[in-house]
Amino acid sequence: MRGADMSEHVSAPGGVVRRVGFIGLGSQGGPMARRIAESGFPTTLWARRPAAVEPFADTPAAVAASPAELGAACDLVCVCVVDDAGVEEVVGGVLPEMAEGGIIAVHSTVHPDTCRRLAERAAARGVDLVDAPVSGGGEAALRGRLLVMAGGDARAVEACRPVFETYGSPVLHLGGVGAGQLAKILNNFLLTANLAAADGAYTLGRALGVDPAQFAEVVAHGSGASFAAARLLPRSGFDLGAMAQHAGPLLRKDVRLLADLADAAGAKAVAAIDAADAALAAMGHPR
Repeated sequence: MRGADMSEHVSAPGGVVRRVGFIGLGSQGGPMARRIAESGFPTTLWARRPAAVEPFADTPAAVAASPAELGAACDLVCVCVVDDAGVEEVVGGVLPEMAEGGIIAVHSTVHPDTCRRLAERAAARGVDLVDAPVSGGGEAALRGRLLVMAGGDARAVEACRPVFETYGSPVLHLGGVGAGQLAKILNNFLLTANLAAADGAYTLGRALGVDPAQFAEVVAHGSGASFAAARLLPRSGFDLGAMAQHAGPLLRKDVRLLADLADAAGAKAVAAIDAADAALAAMGHPR
């Protein structure tokens, strides 16, 4: 790895991304950043903990000393941190040093209003912000198969597309800023409900004397099939308990976001949200 090249500010003239920055090198962001670096885009990384960038020693990625330094070195900055507060902090660090014409892509799952508010701040500096949450996990990122749900100005999204396509397929442009977040939050709501339903079906089946392996074949080929049900197949080696420990708090965050959005819209989603709350409580993550 190299230090970041700070010789001059860079931008994306004509909507072409030349240098990419990435902040948020966790279980999903790390593989995404690796795909970018290994696809030939000059890439700069930043992380609070030096240990987080050590796995990239075998890549051509550079390392910035601060978010501000990364912002000055890149015309596209990808953000994949955990929550709204983290996104606010990272964007606040990179934005002041980004050149006009730059783009910030928020891959984190956060409130749409957070992205809209930050997009207004970015626009005042001549920088576009797109929200581009992803679904599929680190393994899908390594295979270039993440679902990318993008919201924002069409030209900005298209400028990002070659980068997004290093780890994502399909890359969907869903509308203005916040549209990607809305789709991701609804998707995670369905995932939560489907995991709970699938786990309940297997549990009930065992109590009724139904062989889990045989039932798995039924689920795999029947109308009850789903991504969640497939993850719980006995042969998948998937551990719901381990998943709940890792993803439960994130799913709980997303259910809270959905409840807030539904309340603001006056939508009658109380029963569905209560069901998701119950599912998370059964997974060990009460309200």
